[in-house]
Amino acid sequence: MPGILGIALLVIGAGLVWWGYQLSGSIGSQLTETISGAMPDGVMIRYIAGAVSSAVGLYLLVKR
Repeated sequence: MPGILGIALLVIGAGLVWWGYQLSGSIGSQLTETISGAMPDGVMIRYIAGAVSSAVGLYLLVKR
């Protein structure tokens, strides 16, 4: 069971990172980054959630 959950978390994490990447290329995000110098919160949340999800998924896959 942990193997299936690990794979699911890896896929979800990769999806969140990809979604954040796509969002960071939008005109609104680029405008916000240009004005404030920081990425919008939505992009950062997706990057962080994707990284955490991927790390937990990888841990569950490797753990025996």
